[in-house]
Amino acid sequence: MYCVLPHLLVFIQESSDSTNPTIKDEDVKVRKKEIIKLTELLIEATNNGDFKAYMKMCDPTLTSFEPEALGNLVEGHDFHHFYFEQATARGSRPVHTALLSPHVHLMGDSAACDAYIHLTEHVDDSGTPCTTQFEETRVWQRCDGTTSTFTAQFPCAARRV
Repeated sequence: MYCVLPHLLVFIQESSDSTNPTIKDEDVKVRKKEIIKLTELLIEATNNGDFKAYMKMCDPTLTSFEPEALGNLVEGHDFHHFYFEQATARGSRPVHTALLSPHVHLMGDSAACDAYIHLTEHVDDSGTPCTTQFEETRVWQRCDGTTSTFTAQFPCAARRV
């Protein structure tokens, strides 16, 4: 299970010898793919307006800097819940997202930081296609050795193109 990681202090160094992969190198690749998949699942829950799934993956004390918060640090689910409710009230519109250039930093055996570009394509209220770009970072930590997941602290910046 993944849970809150309050402070990021230690990064592990991975093998740089790509000509001689080791079991550890393969484990690193698998763990990085797992983190990317968790990030994709979290974004999918957000796109689908699935607040229950979102809450299962996010620690109740998560912190974030969101464009909607106007540069302020927000904590917990309440801030995000409002936006899930608004999306549901407006009805669903097709949304396509892409996770670009994910870069996972593994921190020991139990934590990771995933930085990536998140593109969202949708049609606005006037029928105009829009693309929004977010530069996001998510911090994951494994807890209790189970398969449940949590995330915490995800700063992001948005840009509409």
